[in-house]
Amino acid sequence: MKRTLAVLSAVVAIAATGCQKDPLKNLTPEESRIYVTNHDSTVNFSSYKTYNLADSVAVIDNGYATKEKTATDQAYITAVDKYMQERGYTKVTKDQNPDLALTVNRIYQTSSSVVTYGDYYDYYGGYWDPYYWGDAGYGYYVPYAYSVYEITEGAISLDMLDLKNASTNNKISLVWNGLIRGEGIFDASIADTQVKALFDQSTYIKTSN
Repeated sequence: MKRTLAVLSAVVAIAATGCQKDPLKNLTPEESRIYVTNHDSTVNFSSYKTYNLADSVAVIDNGYATKEKTATDQAYITAVDKYMQERGYTKVTKDQNPDLALTVNRIYQTSSSVVTYGDYYDYYGGYWDPYYWGDAGYGYYVPYAYSVYEITEGAISLDMLDLKNASTNNKISLVWNGLIRGEGIFDASIADTQVKALFDQSTYIKTSN
């Protein structure tokens, strides 16, 4: 599949400024967001006319999937409906044999690690005078201290599946995917702008050439 990656221009501008210390720490939530789209370049999206959108969201948490529909989930579902219809597609029910199926997904991935500090001076940044503890020639056992941290990363993804040609190809193909990552994306008030960013990046999704 062909991939398109969009990062807000401010991110690039800030990251390119080498004289600033830790520029990424100064990003606003909007500047932290990344939009990635993939599509099958052999597909003619104008050949599809109808779609069905799942009425709940798949929550994929460290490989385990459940279904939910929070206010934020509903906001994303509503936004996908809006932009599909703006591109000329007609929403139908499942029993009306839609050409396309769309899903909205929340994805969480948790990772943990251990950080060790070589000695007391590393841990406290070398502040203490070594003579405070006695003979400066005495070392400390390594590691003197350690910290355990855990990070959970989240993303929103949209999947578009080809149902029209499923019987011909004997498979349901993924023809388009959009991914949103960054700070504050699980906020109902910004769902519309996040989905719009993916569709703006995917001008080929339309019912007419």
